[in-house]
Amino acid sequence: MKYILVTGGVLSGIGKGITSSSTGLLLQCAGYKVTAVKIDPYLNVDAGTMNPYEHGEVFVMTDGSEVDLDLGNYERFLSCNLTKDHNITTGKVFKNVIEKERHGDYLGQTVQIIPHVVREIVDGIQNAAKDADADICMVELGGTVGDIESMPFMEAVRLLGRLEGKENVMVIHTTLVPVVGAVGEQKTKPTQHSVKELQGLGIRPDIIVGRSSTKLEEDIATKIAFFADIPRECVISAPDARSIYDVPMVFLEQKLPELVEERLGLKPKKPNLTKWEDFAERISNGKENVEIALIGKYTDLKDSYISHEESLRYAGALLDCKVKIRWIEAPDLEDSGNTKTLEGVNGVLVPGGFGSRGAEGKIMSAKWARENKIPYLGVCFGFQLATVEFARNVLGLKNANSAELDPDGQHSVIDILPEQEGVKDMGATMRLGDHEVIISGGVAKELYKNGTIFERHRHRYEINPKYIDQIEASGMKYTGRDKSGRRMEILELEGHPYFMASQFHPEFKSRPDAPSPLHFGLVKAALDHKKSG
Repeated sequence: MKYILVTGGVLSGIGKGITSSSTGLLLQCAGYKVTAVKIDPYLNVDAGTMNPYEHGEVFVMTDGSEVDLDLGNYERFLSCNLTKDHNITTGKVFKNVIEKERHGDYLGQTVQIIPHVVREIVDGIQNAAKDADADICMVELGGTVGDIESMPFMEAVRLLGRLEGKENVMVIHTTLVPVVGAVGEQKTKPTQHSVKELQGLGIRPDIIVGRSSTKLEEDIATKIAFFADIPRECVISAPDARSIYDVPMVFLEQKLPELVEERLGLKPKKPNLTKWEDFAERISNGKENVEIALIGKYTDLKDSYISHEESLRYAGALLDCKVKIRWIEAPDLEDSGNTKTLEGVNGVLVPGGFGSRGAEGKIMSAKWARENKIPYLGVCFGFQLATVEFARNVLGLKNANSAELDPDGQHSVIDILPEQEGVKDMGATMRLGDHEVIISGGVAKELYKNGTIFERHRHRYEINPKYIDQIEASGMKYTGRDKSGRRMEILELEGHPYFMASQFHPEFKSRPDAPSPLHFGLVKAALDHKKSG
């Protein structure tokens, strides 16, 4: 097993995840089996209870794990399904250590950060890599070098190298090279400081990826190499790219795979990026343009809906068009009392979410799309609220609502899942992960080309079975159900060009070469809407 550890310096958000994903993709395209692990040095056990404003999207795995959004990038770049073991948090590590101590696994030892916590981290990395039966495991260390929170993980990096052998473990350090001043001078001091921090911890970076708005100047790259005591060719320039999907080609041009192979003693292989290059061109260029309104309540942080954004882009690439997203805050729709901000769009997407804030704005958007024959896709909460809107304005149930929003409501067309009654803990207690969906027909079957699918879920509420017959009799059909037939999974509206919604989250399984069928259907319908005038 070979391990490539990706660290970051100075500040977060400089592209460690894209560095890891791109490196992993290059090695995968060379014929190696690659897996990925993300380390997050926060005390949360998982991402499930974290605020999207702070953290971005909560990504859901096939096994039901709620994890960091970077795991979504790994799945999309590497076309794989990861598990809970591929996201290691400080909270998860401490929880495991304390449970072992309570169980008596340490045989009366004084339990300490070193060796017990550090060893738990190393075991987590090794087990995730071995369970994936991979040749190479990419390990991204969240946070920055020097953070108090990151110290046990940095020690784990050092220990992993000793246990696995230096020839099997290498470090890629991603660092910021800012451009300052009127003349646009690149500065190396942030890189020098972070490299010094790493060296002080007993970790020597093998490759440095310099993130900058422009390509690294030759004298700057040489200076970084000199300070870090690495060959000049091991300093990789990572300038701003047309899209993140161009980064693998930028790295390939600088022979990053060859550097990795040489360092890890691997047989040289030439990556075949033909398909990826074609995809990168198509996602950045398109003959047509369509605009989709995304109605959310965390739109100030676009990463809160990153899987939806990428799913729309993947669909656009397949249809030779570029998708522009009009970001609309659902609470603003409520406050304005009108839908003027929706005018001119070719489609509407209402994603998942919880709570009352913005719910009425999402209902307004569903009504507008239904009445104006605008293509609509609702996901999770967007599925439930589309049903609420239909019940109110078509069935005439004026007080129709979700029990989540109005527990004592007269018409709770959305009710709590039976198994969720009495659940008080918030973390990892929802209906999560892959569940079977049986598709009976309609547009859904045309899109999926299959009568049985498995999709990822994240919800506590469902369509109230008491209202299904009434709803379906009025033209809203549930063409997807769980295998029991009791739980509704997909809805379609008769007589509408494209009005679809799903209880599950199709965006989590969307891949560059295989976009979510429901997002693909939305973009295709949006194109048709635009062409029809």
